[in-house]
Amino acid sequence: MLLTFYRLLTQIGTPFVRAYLRLRQFKGREDPKRIAERYGYPSLPRPEGRLVWCHAASVGEAASLLLLIEKMHETYLSISFVLTTGTVTAARMVEKRLPSYAAHQYVPIDLVPCIARFLDHWKPTLAVWIESELWPNTLAALREREVPVVLLNARMSEQSFRNWYRVRGFANELLSTFRLCLAQTEVDKGRFVALGARPVKCIGNLKYTSAPLPYDQLVLDQLRAQIKDRPFWLMASTHPGEEDMALVAHHALQSVHPDCLTIIAPRHPHRGDEIAESIKAAGLTCARRSKGEEISSDTQIYLADTLGEMGLLYALSPIAVMGGSFADIGGHNPIEPAQLGSAIVFGPHMYNFSEIEREFVVEGAAMRITTAGEIAPAVDFLWSEEATRKKQAESARLLAERKRSILKKIILELDPWIAK
Repeated sequence: MLLTFYRLLTQIGTPFVRAYLRLRQFKGREDPKRIAERYGYPSLPRPEGRLVWCHAASVGEAASLLLLIEKMHETYLSISFVLTTGTVTAARMVEKRLPSYAAHQYVPIDLVPCIARFLDHWKPTLAVWIESELWPNTLAALREREVPVVLLNARMSEQSFRNWYRVRGFANELLSTFRLCLAQTEVDKGRFVALGARPVKCIGNLKYTSAPLPYDQLVLDQLRAQIKDRPFWLMASTHPGEEDMALVAHHALQSVHPDCLTIIAPRHPHRGDEIAESIKAAGLTCARRSKGEEISSDTQIYLADTLGEMGLLYALSPIAVMGGSFADIGGHNPIEPAQLGSAIVFGPHMYNFSEIEREFVVEGAAMRITTAGEIAPAVDFLWSEEATRKKQAESARLLAERKRSILKKIILELDPWIAK
């Protein structure tokens, strides 16, 4: 009943959905050259033989799936892949790392005709979704076509669970599409089971399997030469409000370390002009990476407002303070800086990575603080206690390496549908 109502609602609302996509395109959040893909029109031919559709909504999820795709190909050489993402940032990252046996497309919007066009063209043998996006029309279309679907790294927040539980009959109908759910944690497993998903297993977090983010060694050496021996730290993947927290922390650190440098890497680089104005208003000098400006001895803030360079920044920085964990966004993936040698600090809001957060803290692989006012003392401590900083960074690297065995378990779980 609710699915019928949803389909009717999306049909009636199609003009509004199209208007919303145009607005996103105007704001730079859609690729104008490939907007047709969002309506299900393919931009690439389908390869012959069996094909697995892998879907990831964002950058972190796409990075996890890229390594899984590589390992699936090693095991099943005849399989091809189409990887869909929903953001421009994820698409640009994927394009740099996509192997020859995989194609990238933007995920079609959840309208019946768009999904039909996509599925008619790609005809997937198996669909693999990561995390927690549940699009009713898409799932219904896959179920009607009897395409097996597996949900990987399934996560459901407490609030999402409460919302879905109010319409658990509808949730059960949607989740029945999945032949298997692999949950991130036992808590997530319990929530999916309560909503009717079957079977549900918990074998660990797929994010541990991601390959280290790439970077150019020559560019890394150039940045190191510009910074020289100055103490510096990175505020990574920041959201509105967190840049101001970094500037306050910089002022506090500067009173003790006059020549210190703060690097700010916004999660959405298109906010660069806005952030640069905030830096100027705070009375600090700024060099912008997007403008090709180098770090000089007078630079106090280096604004890394570019796409696809977090690997470079993590490899560069001895300390990474995780954005999204102070602005109640839910945090960002600490495994990425762990793999590249940064000592990690995160704030109170890491609920998107709750199990990973717990493991990092228990292992002494990260420092958890509770307020933005503790950023400067935490950075100062890690600068002053070099042995502690190096031990923490090494613990994080070893933890991330140890957990990579999860990938083999996932391949075994997918085998019944791929090996046919």
